[in-house]
Amino acid sequence: MSGHSKWSTIKHKKGAKDAQRSKLWSRLIREVTIAARGGGDPEANPRLRLAVANARGANMPKDTIEKAIKRGSGGMDGVVYEEIAYEGYGPGGVAVFVETQTDNRNRTAAEVRHVFSKYNGNLGSSGCVGYLFERKGMILIDAERADMESVMDAAIEAGAEDVEEEDESLVVTTSFEDFVGVQQSLQEKGLPITSSELTRIPTTQTQVAGKDAETLMKLITALDDLDDVSSVSANFDIDDDELAAIQENL
Repeated sequence: MSGHSKWSTIKHKKGAKDAQRSKLWSRLIREVTIAARGGGDPEANPRLRLAVANARGANMPKDTIEKAIKRGSGGMDGVVYEEIAYEGYGPGGVAVFVETQTDNRNRTAAEVRHVFSKYNGNLGSSGCVGYLFERKGMILIDAERADMESVMDAAIEAGAEDVEEEDESLVVTTSFEDFVGVQQSLQEKGLPITSSELTRIPTTQTQVAGKDAETLMKLITALDDLDDVSSVSANFDIDDDELAAIQENL
């Protein structure tokens, strides 16, 4: 899963730039709105609790979060979003799973298809790559403010599956079912969590290099930059040094 955790740390760094453009807020508002369909009380709705925590972590105003919750739980009129997944292949045969939240499925499908085509990918049918991924929880902790031994002990005690070090982050992986409990336990221990999400971890990896690796990362980044896209997962394996060099030019 090393390729996916590397992409997660890249996304976290991108998030700082996205926040400056208010794009991150737009995504977080959509997630809060959709999560609130399962109930407007964060304490009784784990998905909403996570969405609200992420929104607060991005310094979103309290009233903006509350409006999104009311809109999603039926307390206010507004745009209706639906969740749609797209699956396909990137350069080198890498499997790519794209999750979107949209109020216009025709627009979103056209934009996703265009990006796949532009960067030598192929948009496939539903289910063509989904079986290659497992739903997992991923929690990033600031490695400059926490040491691996302390995080490992706390994560394992809380029921996490693994801890890896990637760049400036310690990446804690959990099962889908244990994600909320592990996240709460790490928060209670005061660990410096920088982001947390439910994501899709590949069960197998496809090694790519050279031009294919460069074009693949352009494809993934372009998909992630689309307004309607909430998450991109891919089963790539790229050499660390090569990925760092590619990242510099993204």
